[in-house]
Amino acid sequence: MAGKGAKATSAKATEKEKGKKAPASRSSRTGPQEEPAPKKDVYQLFAEKVRDNKQLESRWAIMQETRVEYFRGKDFTTFIKTHPEVREILGPDKYMEAEDIVNTLLSKNLVIRCDRVWKTVRPGKKKLSSWPAHLEIHQEQVFTENDGFYAWMFLKRRTLWQTILSFVWPIFALAVCLFPVYPYQCKIVVLYSCAGALLFIVSLLLLRAAIFGVLWVLLGKRVWFFPNINAEETTFRELLRFWPEKDEGERPKWTSRLFYATVALLVILLLRHHAPDEAARARYQKKVSNIIDDVLEWSPKLALSGMMDKHAEDNATETDNYTSHAAPPTTEGKTIDAADDVHANETQDSDVDVDAHGSQDRDEHADDMRTRSSEP
Repeated sequence: MAGKGAKATSAKATEKEKGKKAPASRSSRTGPQEEPAPKKDVYQLFAEKVRDNKQLESRWAIMQETRVEYFRGKDFTTFIKTHPEVREILGPDKYMEAEDIVNTLLSKNLVIRCDRVWKTVRPGKKKLSSWPAHLEIHQEQVFTENDGFYAWMFLKRRTLWQTILSFVWPIFALAVCLFPVYPYQCKIVVLYSCAGALLFIVSLLLLRAAIFGVLWVLLGKRVWFFPNINAEETTFRELLRFWPEKDEGERPKWTSRLFYATVALLVILLLRHHAPDEAARARYQKKVSNIIDDVLEWSPKLALSGMMDKHAEDNATETDNYTSHAAPPTTEGKTIDAADDVHANETQDSDVDVDAHGSQDRDEHADDMRTRSSEP
C-alpha cells in the first residue's frame, strides 16, 4: 500500500510538472518566430563592388532603346589579375578564373553578353570601333575574352550626390518659374550669368569647329577637342574629356579639302558683304535693350497699379459715354414746356388773324349795302 501511495504521489507530481511546462511549449509554438534576414548573394556584392571600381574601364551604349553600362571581356580579365583583392568577397570561390566568374554572373542574370549592331567597317573607317555606341543581345551567353561586351543588368546604387540632385532639381525649376518676381539686382545677376554661360558655350563650339576645319584642310586630320560635348548619351566625366580620340578614318583627298576650303571662304565673304550696317545694328540693339528693360523692370506692384489705373480709365470712359448720349430730365421738361408755349402762342396768333379778317369782311359788306341803298 505504501508503494502504491508513493507511485500515485510521483505520478501527480509528474502531471503538475507537465502542466507547468505545457503553456510554455504552447506559447513557444504560437509566438512569433524571428527568421534570420536572407543574406545577399556574394556574387551580387561582388558585381556591385566591381562596377563601383573605377579601374575597370566601362562605357555607356544603347541596347534595345535602353541606356546600359558595359565593359569588355579582355578588360575584365586584366582587372581580375591586377586586383585580386576584389575576389575575397567570393569566399570559397575566390580562386576561380575570370571566365568562370563571368559565366556565374551570366547565369545569375547580373550581366548579359552583347554584340555590336554594325559588324562591318563603315565607309571612311579603317576598323571597327573599340567601344560601339549601339549594342544588341548576343545569342550565346558565354564568356569570350576577345571582342566580348558585357552589360550590367542591375540598377546601380544611388549615390549621395544623386540624392541631393533629386531634391535640388524641383527647387531649381520653381526658381526659374518665379524669375519675373525677383528683385531687380537678382534679375541682373541671373541675366548676365545665363548670357555669359551661353556666350561661353557658343564660343567653345565655334573655336572647336574652327580648329577642326583648319587641321582638316591643312593636314587631313580629324581632330575634335571635347569629342563628347555633343553626345546625347554620356556621363558627366566623359562630357568634360578634353583630348580628342584617335583618328581611325582614312585621310581625305586633297581635292575634297581644297573644295571645302573654297566653299568656306566664299560663305565668309558672302556673310561679310551682306552684314548689316551701323544704323541697322543700332536699331536692333535698341529693340533688344527695350525688351530686356521691360523684363527687368516688371514687378507685381507695377502690374497691379497698371491694372487699377486701367480699371479707373474704363469707368471714366463709360461715365462720359452715358452722359453724352442721355439728356438730363430737367432740361427735357423745360424743352417740352417751351414747345407747348410756342404752340399756344402760334394758335393765339392764328385766332387773332382770323378775327381780324372776319371783321374786315363784315365792314366791307356793310359799306356795300349802304351804297346800294343810297342809289335811286
